[in-house]
Amino acid sequence: MGTTTPAATAPAAAAARPVHSRGARFLLLFAVFLCAACGLVYELALTALGSYLIGNSVMQTSVVISVIVFAMGIGSLAAKPLQKRAVGAFALVEGLLALAGGLSVLVLYVCFAWLRVYMPAMVVVSFVVGLLIGAEIPLLMTLLQRIRRQEAGSAVADIFAVDYIGALIGGLCFPLLLLPVFGQLKGALVVGGVNALAGVLVVLWIFRRQTRRVVRIGLLTGMAVVMAALGTVYVLADDIEVTARQQLYRDPIIHAETTPYQDIVVTRSTAFTGEQDTRLFLNGDLQFSSVDEYRYHEALVHPAMSGEHSSVLVLGGGDALALREVLRYDDVEKVTLVDLDPAMTRLAGDFGPLRDLNGRALADPRVTAVNADAFNWLRDARGRYDTVVIDFPDPDTAALAKLYSVEFYHLLRKVLTAESQVVVQAGSPFFAPKSYWSIAATIGAAGYGTTAYQVDVPSFGNWGYVLARPGGEGAPELRLADDLPPLRFLDDAVLEAATVFPVDRRPQKVRASTLMDPVVLEYSRHEWKNY
Repeated sequence: MGTTTPAATAPAAAAARPVHSRGARFLLLFAVFLCAACGLVYELALTALGSYLIGNSVMQTSVVISVIVFAMGIGSLAAKPLQKRAVGAFALVEGLLALAGGLSVLVLYVCFAWLRVYMPAMVVVSFVVGLLIGAEIPLLMTLLQRIRRQEAGSAVADIFAVDYIGALIGGLCFPLLLLPVFGQLKGALVVGGVNALAGVLVVLWIFRRQTRRVVRIGLLTGMAVVMAALGTVYVLADDIEVTARQQLYRDPIIHAETTPYQDIVVTRSTAFTGEQDTRLFLNGDLQFSSVDEYRYHEALVHPAMSGEHSSVLVLGGGDALALREVLRYDDVEKVTLVDLDPAMTRLAGDFGPLRDLNGRALADPRVTAVNADAFNWLRDARGRYDTVVIDFPDPDTAALAKLYSVEFYHLLRKVLTAESQVVVQAGSPFFAPKSYWSIAATIGAAGYGTTAYQVDVPSFGNWGYVLARPGGEGAPELRLADDLPPLRFLDDAVLEAATVFPVDRRPQKVRASTLMDPVVLEYSRHEWKNY
């Protein structure tokens, strides 16, 4: 056997390359860019879906990313034997990834709604997606070297530079484009189509002269099948989503939408009293029932309005039901409502069932509605408020836990006077006593005097609040205003009884929650998981 000289190998190498090597190299790197963007979107879609359906965003993110990264390593190793047939192998990988990634959100939603096996299914789907993503880079590296030989270090630098740029674009497109325009389910399907097209681009154009006709036809047929499957599911996506979502709710759904911040669902049925029962759910958690929401909102708002209340700040409460109670006082001059999600305040202002419940509160000329994160809004807030009503969802995610931190209540003092009163919805003293008393302890640790009280709301069960005043000089008096409007539930006797907690639900030894040590999040996770 003789040694082949470079001169002898040059014609063969030239014959193996595509005709336009510079253009082919650009197209291949563009395919790397697309694949990277698609891969990161799949990761973000899986973590976002888990956060919406299960909560506990830190755990969901950790599991999804850990499983995907682990599977990528396995996929890279599994791709080594495929490098001899890199063109066909890459097309096959892209077709499978387009299906697995594009259908991932739908499959997991169906598993959650009908089969109730979300976590095992999420691990399997994450592993499959990660496996296929991991197989891409070795195959793309092989294809890149077929176009033009270069040092391994330079080839790695080129391909990873484009890969990381693609990941950046994919990461930005997910919240800014895909979620607002397509939603989670359709967004994943669109990305799956892009993934399939990347495979077609590489195989059927760049390496068309190196691929036998029968192979090209087979690959084209396979890609057509993948695109047809994704397109069919895209057309049926709305019906599938409605059917699956209805499995999660007892009553008929009259409105549903997924925003960049949460999953909003409104249901309506006839209650045992014969009344129409309209219910709002955020990320699957009940926010109110129209049958008894007046109990919750009267207990939340009116004790805080017993002091001066010409200017009022409402944090959270995008459904405008707490706002409705505030506006019942004629001497209220201005109200600022700060809620994160513009879709929620838009729904409260425009959607008939909610608008009727809140009495068109958002249309009142005294009201200014601001869509912003309350924590960041307080950092730049100007002006002072006599009364502050805080109506956030329970602190069962990291994003919500920061709104129940010592730091948050310190920020809040910027907009208070010495006589201001603050009320915080604080969860259930019965179902989540550690969470409840931790919130009270957190407010106290921020330098407020506090008074804890609780009432019964049939839809929720026992529910608690904390009335607070800055300065920490004694507990504020729990009473009703002299100019109290007519109420359906709350009076002096009910309010007096509200301060009495049963022996097994009295203050516990718990810690205050901070940004760096969000203990209220851990309390909430452990207490509510059994209900």
